[in-house]
Amino acid sequence: MESTALHPGKLLSISGSYWQTCTLHASVKLDFFTIIKKNSLTSEEVATKMSAPVRSVAMLLDALCSMELLKKDGVRYCNTQISSKFLSKESPDYIGFMIMHHHHLVESWSRLDESVISGKPIRSRVASVEDEVRRESFLMGMFNIAMATAPELVPTIDLSGKKHLLDLGGGPGTYAIHFCLNNPDLTAVVFDLPTTRPFAEKTIQRFGQQNRITFQDGDFLKNDIQGKYDVVWLSHILHGDSPSDCEQIIKKAASVLEPNGVVIIHEFIMNNEKDGPLFPALFSLNMLLGTDGGQAYSEGELMDMLKGAGFKDIFRTKYRGPMESGLIIGTK
Repeated sequence: MESTALHPGKLLSISGSYWQTCTLHASVKLDFFTIIKKNSLTSEEVATKMSAPVRSVAMLLDALCSMELLKKDGVRYCNTQISSKFLSKESPDYIGFMIMHHHHLVESWSRLDESVISGKPIRSRVASVEDEVRRESFLMGMFNIAMATAPELVPTIDLSGKKHLLDLGGGPGTYAIHFCLNNPDLTAVVFDLPTTRPFAEKTIQRFGQQNRITFQDGDFLKNDIQGKYDVVWLSHILHGDSPSDCEQIIKKAASVLEPNGVVIIHEFIMNNEKDGPLFPALFSLNMLLGTDGGQAYSEGELMDMLKGAGFKDIFRTKYRGPMESGLIIGTK
């Protein structure tokens, strides 16, 4: 009886799910949703704007309708609420950069078997990528995700009495910006690679925080960090490095903290058995494909790293992000 109840539908659905992924990636790359904007256009009108054949454009438009990313009324197409909000460049909530970052990862994911056998990454890290478009997609993709997360995450952390925050590996500085917006007495330093500076300074200025947030160039594994802080924020940094490098990063964070200062780790956190949740488990494979020793870490592993660096009063907050991100806090 058990064998007759089994059906391959779930496996085939998982196997073919990349068809939808590629459809979304192509639509964002071709900027379909920005072309349509708030209009109602025919396939011929969209094709004319793109200088592309009507037949192929209509196929993609219809597929997007079936995915509920466009609506079709007769022969006319318009954006849905979700595509208008997140996929049109005219929207302040545009997440297309993150989607294009995912697109740039597809080739390496198609070679996952090679990485598993060799134990080594398939793609080079973003810092060495020669393609500026890919670099922009990564950095602004991180901005997209942080902008979606920070407004809910930051208010859950009590920084009353804290004056100086270090956003270590802070990229465009999104979290530093939101921490300062939520804590009027706080100033911050974003520490990251020199190539990140233009993106960070542009973002910091956009939010009018240039008098409270500065940028410091450096590689947090190789260079010293200038200054003293009472908060060190580590958001999605540790997963890119090996356990030994993570221990070094946390010790370096401790070295620039004032007594009773706190380190806050924000990561995709696996359970202690490391058999879930799903997204952190898959994200760990993404780190296998792109780093020499990175992975998603469990709650217990992260807490042990903090204990090893001399932190006390270590705990995980109640915050749970949309992709199983969480917060672990320790006091020096």
